Amino acid sequence: MTRVASAVAAAAAEAHPRIVGALIRMTGDWDLAEDCAQEALATALQRWPSTGVPDNPAAWLMTTARNRAVDVLRRARVERTKLQDLAVLGSPEPGAADTFADDRLRLVFTCCHPALSLEARVALTLRTICGVPTADIARAFLVTEATMTRRLTRAKTKIAQAAIPYRVPEGPALTERLPGVLGVLYVLFTNGYNADGSPAFADEAIRLTRLLRTLVPAPELSGEIGGLLALFLFQHSRRAARRSPDGRLLTLEQQDRALWDHAAIAEARALLDGAGDGPYALQARIAAFHTTDGPTDWAGIAACYDRLWARQPTAVIALNRAVAHGYAHGPSAGLALLAQARAGGGLDGYPHAVAAEADLVSRTGDHARAASLFRSAAALAHSPAERDALLERAGAEDAEA
Repeated sequence: MTRVASAVAAAAAEAHPRIVGALIRMTGDWDLAEDCAQEALATALQRWPSTGVPDNPAAWLMTTARNRAVDVLRRARVERTKLQDLAVLGSPEPGAADTFADDRLRLVFTCCHPALSLEARVALTLRTICGVPTADIARAFLVTEATMTRRLTRAKTKIAQAAIPYRVPEGPALTERLPGVLGVLYVLFTNGYNADGSPAFADEAIRLTRLLRTLVPAPELSGEIGGLLALFLFQHSRRAARRSPDGRLLTLEQQDRALWDHAAIAEARALLDGAGDGPYALQARIAAFHTTDGPTDWAGIAACYDRLWARQPTAVIALNRAVAHGYAHGPSAGLALLAQARAGGGLDGYPHAVAAEADLVSRTGDHARAASLFRSAAALAHSPAERDALLERAGAEDAEA
């Protein structure tokens, strides 16, 4: 049974978005597609222990989901043309892999359509493409399952009512829409990588970014996709070392680098070779500086942040740029840039801005003020792990004062 469950899980990870995408293309019904895909998985768990795992599990699931959709549509007396369309979705024929790939790409771009709110795009991506249970998505967004169900329903209704096309944009439209898709994947990864986030979300973001890079091979577009994937891999490579045995968050300097995933780091470095100089590629280059065995090249990091700031002058990038300059050129330089960042707005009540100031002030030697600032940052922290880490820093500053 364990072997069968593993086979079903592997087939689901590989085939679920293809099945859902194909059924949406044929029926236009999102709920029906998702329900039939889930029922196919449940049927596999029931039958495979006695019949054995089929030679082509993905094709078996596709056929089972298709047959279930045919049954539902027949009972509902829907248009004969839809039944005829579904009839061609039997076992994969030559060229079917390309059709399934197109379906997955259509699904990604439809879920990430700019007509939907960012939260709806992320939630719909998790539910429809990744197959994450609604209850798990609700917990990530700190809402009830019923609330999340309503939000997902509204998103699907908006797709139908606004006649959002179920297709991949072409030419300039693809170039224009791609940043929005990458932004959804970035938010999805961040949700999983945060101190108290679900690692599964980060894993799904990496999987979908790999898929997107495969399905959008155009060199002028694949570079930034590769940059985003490199960024995810650099960050995720350190997950096993981020906490101490007793659960405390550890800084980079405190982490046991033997616990880092060095294969992921090597893959990320290789991706940077063709990643260009886009915003995600620049962030990945910054992450690369943090994964070396020798001293951190803060001057290189500061230079990357200067280029990133020129392209995306956001409050968070301004904050990180100030920190980098503080380490590269001294705490006074960092505090000056931090003051400029605050004047630009967007950092009020942001715990990481207060913590960054505390760290820079500590490096000037004013440990008493640094301790006070760390406590202020802890009061603003969004997660218990971050709050505990900041209070620990405050205690260390008190000891130095």
